[in-house]
Amino acid sequence: QVQLVESGGRLVQAGDSLRLSCAASGITFNGYALGWFRQAPGKEREFVAAINWLSSTYYADSVKGRSTISRDNAKMTVDLQMNSLVPEDTAVYYCAARRSPVAKTLAVEYDYWGQGTQVTVSS
Repeated sequence: QVQLVESGGRLVQAGDSLRLSCAASGITFNGYALGWFRQAPGKEREFVAAINWLSSTYYADSVKGRSTISRDNAKMTVDLQMNSLVPEDTAVYYCAARRSPVAKTLAVEYDYWGQGTQVTVSS
């Protein structure tokens, strides 16, 4: 049974940093591409960052330069470090896994999803 469990979401102030973590189980972790997506109220789920099996990384323009995605294959975790947070970053953040080593930016390309963790950035 595949499980992705996110943690680290909380209420922060604009300008703060936050590290989200996702723990995976039930998959051959090092053969999967992993991604972070987010969904704000009333909006569609959007791509944030992704990492492939070789740890090549991809970012949405909205977070590029202030976010870092990383993976630890031994621990089966994928983290998202976000800096200089702004209120527009407020959303539920989801971890996703793709049954392929190649990372993609579309949510439909991912096969497994976590339950999400709430990030709220106050101004």
